[in-house]
Amino acid sequence: MPSHHPGADALGRRTLLTAGVGAALALPVGTAAAAPNRPFGRFGSPAARLTERTLYVHPGGLGDHATVQAAVTAASGAGWTLVLAPGTYRETVSVSAARTGMTWIGASGDARDVVVVYDNAAGTPRPEGGTYGTSGSATTTVQADGFTAQGVTFANDFLRSDLPGTQAVALKVQGDRSAFFHCRFLGHQDTLYADSTSSSAFARQYFAHCHVEGDVDFVFGRARAVFEHCHFRTLVRTDLAGAPYGFVFAPSTAGAAPYGFLASRCRITSEAPDGYYKLARPWVPSSDPTAWPSLVVRESVLGPGIDAVAPYANMRDAYPWQAQRFAEYRNTGPGAAVTVPENRPQLGAAGAAAATRETYLGDWLPRKPCA
Repeated sequence: MPSHHPGADALGRRTLLTAGVGAALALPVGTAAAAPNRPFGRFGSPAARLTERTLYVHPGGLGDHATVQAAVTAASGAGWTLVLAPGTYRETVSVSAARTGMTWIGASGDARDVVVVYDNAAGTPRPEGGTYGTSGSATTTVQADGFTAQGVTFANDFLRSDLPGTQAVALKVQGDRSAFFHCRFLGHQDTLYADSTSSSAFARQYFAHCHVEGDVDFVFGRARAVFEHCHFRTLVRTDLAGAPYGFVFAPSTAGAAPYGFLASRCRITSEAPDGYYKLARPWVPSSDPTAWPSLVVRESVLGPGIDAVAPYANMRDAYPWQAQRFAEYRNTGPGAAVTVPENRPQLGAAGAAAATRETYLGDWLPRKPCA
């Protein structure tokens, strides 16, 4: 996505992951961490597999594989489960379209314990020559349908001061029926790329009880994505002297798609001063000028970090936010105050009745892989 602001930022996910502050605001699932002699907790082991199609990943060599990508590569075909032992997996991971129905489970039950992280960004040199773009910067890329993750952190810990680009994706997910439970997504610009394989593919995605951090457009893409009970955390920026620091959502919904992003019963908090963040801006990519961005935020708590007077902005003046499908419904908190009604389109009763998880996801009912 287009850069919003140039500049250097000495504080990145690398610092926060190491120091355990800021990024530690995750939502655990409440299961005790795996004991050292039982790195996979209650999820078996290579000697006692949950199923024949379960693989165990341990960074110290106590599993089938020491890296996540090695396990993904070994899991050819459909229906594999990867159990990830606590640890930091510094690598890029790609789940191809052929690996349908794959599940990743963080063994401890707390996403803070299982971190998949790398630091590529747009502008980072590629080993084969040239540089990465936004998509290529992703730490984890999922193209397969039916992907599920629980209790895992997806992070991109690039430092603005180190790299020429600013876009740095933690997770790019393109598959239909992709679900994430109690996961964390940490980055700065373009943290979570909820996408599809093409403008004609309406990928359904579901995020429940997740934690997402970033600054510029840090939840973006054209997927039909539902966020329930999620926490969005906007970051402070030391490279800017004033507002706006960034935007939470930047949907790029295809024009033919009936639905885009839905955030329901979520909350938005901020490390930044009051009013320094916009709720959203529309992204109409040059590759799809017919995109018609769609976002509904309903029954959510918007903290004072959101600019209540002007919560939306344009990415490009040729595609004003007023011409997009942006709406709210019964939000609360200082950032939800309706002081200028024309700046805060609201759903009526009929619109709210249609803006539900069931409508967005259709015949798909996401299920947690384990209780």
